[in-house]
Parts: sequence; structure tokens; C-alpha cells
Amino acid sequence: MEKKLAQVLARFGIRGTVQAIRYIRTGHINQTYNVQISGKSYAVQAINTYVFPNVDQVMENIFSVTDHLRKKISESGGDPQREVLHFYGGNEGKGYWIDSEGKCWRVYDFVEGALSYNIADDLQILTDAGQAFGNFQKLLSDYDGSTLNETIVDFHNTRQRYVNLEEGIRRNASGRLCNVTEEVEFFRARIATAHRLVDQIDGGELPLRVTHNDTKFNNILIDESTKKPLCVIDLDTIMPGLAAYDFGDAIRFCANSAAEDEKDLSKVHFCMDKFEAFAKGFIGGADGFFTEAELESMVWGCIIMTLECGSRFLLDYIDGDIYFHADYPEHNLDRAHTQMKLVTEMEARFDEMQDIVRKYAK
Repeated sequence: MEKKLAQVLARFGIRGTVQAIRYIRTGHINQTYNVQISGKSYAVQAINTYVFPNVDQVMENIFSVTDHLRKKISESGGDPQREVLHFYGGNEGKGYWIDSEGKCWRVYDFVEGALSYNIADDLQILTDAGQAFGNFQKLLSDYDGSTLNETIVDFHNTRQRYVNLEEGIRRNASGRLCNVTEEVEFFRARIATAHRLVDQIDGGELPLRVTHNDTKFNNILIDESTKKPLCVIDLDTIMPGLAAYDFGDAIRFCANSAAEDEKDLSKVHFCMDKFEAFAKGFIGGADGFFTEAELESMVWGCIIMTLECGSRFLLDYIDGDIYFHADYPEHNLDRAHTQMKLVTEMEARFDEMQDIVRKYAK
């Protein structure tokens, strides 16, 4: 592996003696290695081209957005070397290299003195995380999101996700449909909600922005010394989208009281304290640039992103577990059930959630 990683680095103009290699286990899509060579650390990453078949478009987005962020951070007196990722162009300037085995590689500077966490039970950390993602939106507020490539088509098009679900129901590829009659009706009963944000985009009511589209807590680097958010990472899914997508997906992930595949639904609850902590940071971090319509869409985003995720788990169960890894036959069904429970509790507390968003928008 040392020889391969040295070969990759050389393709990006980086040569020297490899001093240490560490495999980074966080992340489920790409393979990432921290390589120390001649006294400097680099992240060497093998891109999953099944998930991202058009690497040119992915890297075009990343280079454009990180250049914009670097300028904004420099203008505000920040440290662009640590507060935004720096990717290497390589010999041809494309930002990636395909080896003789067809594996696609890229390289960026490894941010020293930074940590990431998979779980955040500390409310202040959640507020800080919200602020990091909100500030990410603010820094990119003058970037025309419509100019970005759509690297995963219809990624958050919940209208299309529902079409996919209905097609899966008709296929019944695994023969499991008879087990999920109530679950299917749950999602069908919420079709108008699922369509709401896409309808608003079509009607010109909500502005397309630069959205991260994978706002899990572990996609923020935390400064090891200050314990404050430093840098937003995992930029492959940067695309044109809605602020409500990023807000909603983060809430879906962080405000669940239990694991995503918890079997005992009595343990699954929507945590209002975590919702408020993240909303305080996200809405405040954006510093007032969200439109009135966007603020009204935030809570809908929480419900819709949770519906979307749940519908995808249910579809995969019906299809026979062909997309998400499943450790046992009902794994995807258990995942769908947790999302359904969260949706139900969000619906019950909708007005309270809206009041919280309004409080931090002032």
C-alpha cells in the first residue's frame, strides 16, 4: 500500500519519503488514507465511482466552491489553510488520477490538529455544529447554486423518491410487500407533504443555494485545542438545493434519541432540546440572510428529509436489500420504522419547532 500511495502522491506532484500511513475509517463511500510524506500530511482518497460516476463534475464543483470559500475566509481575516479543504489539481489539473486498475484517486491537504465526532450529545457542540453549517451557507450565499453540476440526479427530489417507491411496490421484487401494508399507507398518506418543497422550487418560491447535502455531525472538523468548529468536509455532494435540505437532514440525524436501526421504538423520540440547540447555531450562523419563505420551509425540511430517508429504507426492504447494507432480513424495515416514528413526533410538535426557528431568526 505504501508504494501505491506514493505513486498516487507523485501524480499530484508530491514526492518524498513516506513516513506513516493511517487508514481513516469514518465515511462509508470513499476510502481515505492519511499519509505523512517528507514532514507533511496529506489525505489520499480513492473515490467511489459507482456512487459518483462523473468525477469531472464532482471535482469541478469542489474546486469552484472551495475557491469561493477561500476568498471569503481570507477577506474576513480567517485562516483559509485550515478552514477550507485544499485539493490538488494533479498533472492534468483535473483533481483526480485513474490508475492502471481503474481506481480513481485524489489528494488534499490533511488538516492537522482537528478531530471529528460521530455522536454529539453535548448541546453546545450541537449548537457549534449548526453554526458551522449555517456559516457555510452564509459564506456561499452569493454563489449561484444553479451553476453547479447535479452530481447525483434527483438526490433530494422527494417527488421522484415517491415515484421510485411506487415502482418498487409494483415490482415487489422480494415478495415482502405483504409484510408492509401499514408502512406503505403511512408514506402514501403524506404524499402532499413529500412534494411540498419540490413544488415550491417549481413555483419559484424558494431560492436554489449551494447545499452540502450530507450534514452529519462527523462532516465537521473540530479544532483540537479550541473545541470549536473549524472546517466543513466531505464535499462530494455539493449541489444546487435548498437550505431546508441541509437543515432537515442534520436534524433527522442528530435529534433522534436512538440509533437509526433501533428495534425498540419506545426508545425512539424526536429530541426537542437537540433540535433547538442545532437550530440556534444554524439559523444564527447564517446571520439573517435566509428569506422569509426559507425560514418557513425549515421545519418542513425536517419532516420531508425524514420521510425521504424512511421511504428509501422501505423501498430497499421491498426490493430485497440491494442498496443499503443489511445485517439481517428486517434491518431496512427497522430503519424505516425509526424514521416513521420521528416523522410522527415532528408532526405533533410542528408549531413548537416553527416558533424555535422564528426565535433564532430575529
